[in-house]
Amino acid sequence: MVEKKASNKQIGEEEFESKLLDLARVSHTREGGKRLRFRALMVVGDRKGRVGIGVASGLDVAKAIEKSTRLAKKNLITVPMVEDTIPHQVEAKFGAAKVLLKPQRKGRGLVAGGTVRVICTLAGIKNISSKVLGATGNKINNAKATIKALKKLKRVTGTKEQESSDTKDNE
Repeated sequence: MVEKKASNKQIGEEEFESKLLDLARVSHTREGGKRLRFRALMVVGDRKGRVGIGVASGLDVAKAIEKSTRLAKKNLITVPMVEDTIPHQVEAKFGAAKVLLKPQRKGRGLVAGGTVRVICTLAGIKNISSKVLGATGNKINNAKATIKALKKLKRVTGTKEQESSDTKDNE
C-alpha cells in the first residue's frame, strides 16, 4: 500500500516540471523584533500547453517553495498553441510590468528573456518572440503579466477559408 502511494507521487512529479524564479528574504519589524520569512515564486508546467505560477512565503525556504508549488498547480492555465507557437500577437500589463508576445515561424526558437522565457519553456511554446516593455525588473509582476497575456490568447479553429464560409452562412 505504501509502494502505491510512492509510485503515484512519482507519476505526479513527472507530469509537471517546476522552476524557482525568485527567492527573497522578507522581514517584518514587530514589537518583539524582526520576523524573518522567505518568499518564493514558482512556475509549474507540463510542456504540453499547461502552465501556472505561485507565490507564497514560509518560515524556511523549503516551506516557501512547497507552498508556492502547490499554489502554482492550483492556478494552471491552458495555452492555445498552433505548430509550437501562439496563434496571434498579444500584449498585457500587470502593475508596472508590460509584456508583448509575438508568434514566430517554425525554427526561429524562443526569443525571450528572463521570466517570460521560463514560463514559455514550461508551457511548451517553442517558437515565440517577446519583449518586456514595462519599466520594472520585478519578476513577480513580469510573471503575472506574462500569464495574463497567455490567458488573452484565443483558440484558432480551422483555416481562414472555413471561417469566411461560416460568416457567409450566418448572413
